[in-house]
Amino acid sequence: MAGPTQACALRYWLVGLWRVTIYAVRVSGAQQLMRAVARLQQWGHSMAVWLVRAGRNGERQDFALDNNVSVIGWDAVPDVRTLSTKEELRTLIENQHPNANPRKISASTGQVWNFVHKLKIGDYVALPLKGQSAVAFGKCSGEYEYLESNPAGAKHFRPVNWIRQDIPRDDFPQDILNSLGSLLTVSQVRAGNAEQRMLAIAEGKPQPPINKLPPDKPDDDEPPTKLNLEAVASDEIREYLNQNFAGHALADLVNAILVTQGYQTQVSPPGPDGGVDIIAGRGPLGFDPPRLVVQVKATKGQQDVKVLRELKGVMSDYRADQGLFVSWGGFTRDAVREAKKAYFEIRLWDSGDLVAAILRHYDQFGETLRADLPLKRVWTLVQEEAD
Repeated sequence: MAGPTQACALRYWLVGLWRVTIYAVRVSGAQQLMRAVARLQQWGHSMAVWLVRAGRNGERQDFALDNNVSVIGWDAVPDVRTLSTKEELRTLIENQHPNANPRKISASTGQVWNFVHKLKIGDYVALPLKGQSAVAFGKCSGEYEYLESNPAGAKHFRPVNWIRQDIPRDDFPQDILNSLGSLLTVSQVRAGNAEQRMLAIAEGKPQPPINKLPPDKPDDDEPPTKLNLEAVASDEIREYLNQNFAGHALADLVNAILVTQGYQTQVSPPGPDGGVDIIAGRGPLGFDPPRLVVQVKATKGQQDVKVLRELKGVMSDYRADQGLFVSWGGFTRDAVREAKKAYFEIRLWDSGDLVAAILRHYDQFGETLRADLPLKRVWTLVQEEAD
């Protein structure tokens, strides 16, 4: 026999069922009825985490974050709210892309369908940011919408309450990073209890234990997930640097990059540095422009607008033409925006930018450094990201 709590829950469930049914009766048309049924189904839905990218080069991410939405592109596809089956959606996409191969049609159909139907209100959304080694994380707060007047790439969208917009990638464990490395625009993050662990990271709380049970298997018709091998390799290199180039060793690594670029440099010794870790200049003695001051922060904490303004003051004190701020923990979104206004004077490097610079100049490093940082060039086919 059900106890008081169970009876109360059952009563509320039945009341909810009655209300949804009345709602469906009062409205007209199959579309409203489908929405009513979807709301009822969400009561028993366990929360999931969905990777939803905002453009191949992140061109839609500022719009998504500024407007509290998640967007997917596919501008050639019109409003799909009137479609009730996946086959109807596939036919529509085939008509819009008559020359596309069947595999791409299937992948596009699956991703758009997942975004519209499988991503439920209350599910979490992860958005890896381009140009910044960070991830935005939020909760889906509304059903699929379509607005023709939205900018290119943002016409299909879901409302999202962003919990944090700039979580450093290094805060996430490797299994979650691997899931975030999918080349698909829309895919489910299937790492063990990802929703609990990612929410804890976003809220700055201790992570719960990893669920050892295997995650739910994808549906048979779900697009196959292909990992972005470049992103996975970059994450692994970052982890190695974090373990082996902590503290002042990170400044030495940045200095090695500048030397390969033709700078004459001077590195401050460990300890208080007055806001400057490296001084660099061109020419035989380093007198020639551009004259550069560099600050390196090896800690995990994000740097804000305040430190950026302090760097400008240090540049003035040293009569430097340009400034470089390297922060292992990255920068807040406000700091990144502020730096864009000083594009011809200041550069910000997070851990991802540092790895990219290492890969560009690795062959020019000395033997000792290459022994401390053993990397091997691997050739692979170029992997095309989704729309």
